[in-house]
Amino acid sequence: MNFPTQLTVGRLVLCIAFTFFLEVDLHYSGCFALVIFLLASITDWLDGYYARKLKQVTDLGKLLDPLADKILISAAFIAFAAKDLVPAWIVVCIISREFMITGLRSLAASKGIILAAQTIGKHKTVSQIITAVVGLFILTLRDFQASEQVLADIQGYVLEPLIYITLAITLYSGVAYFVSNQKLVFESLEKDR
Repeated sequence: MNFPTQLTVGRLVLCIAFTFFLEVDLHYSGCFALVIFLLASITDWLDGYYARKLKQVTDLGKLLDPLADKILISAAFIAFAAKDLVPAWIVVCIISREFMITGLRSLAASKGIILAAQTIGKHKTVSQIITAVVGLFILTLRDFQASEQVLADIQGYVLEPLIYITLAITLYSGVAYFVSNQKLVFESLEKDR
């Protein structure tokens, strides 16, 4: 396993630790979750950078990298819904998009095609990471017993607009992915008739 793929596997391990700290009720667990999320996000950038720099882009890396991203983001947004930071319907929309793209990737893989990430997908990932960091920052402020007014202001004036922007980019990127791969989808639909 090459170095970029090792970084991706490391991110998967960090996802487990991240989810643990989101779930447990320990002192400063939100702060630990934020630090782990930031480390995992850095490995997301590093694995892509080194894969290109070292010319070690592999099919396994193309499969695991977006999977690790989806697990990390899904864990964050599910926790946010459970902690009343994000409406559950938005989380369902965001995660549904991720499952649909994973399904499209699986369909392509069954035909020997590897679907690489698109630019709009990278914008989607960045918007989701920024939104997650703000949500985790709110959880960290709760750890430090920030005033309810401060928490409400950050949630209302920063997190809420980010959530809707992220939702729009996420849904748009999903539609764009299907449109750019419509031939693959329609061929599969024709075979199923």
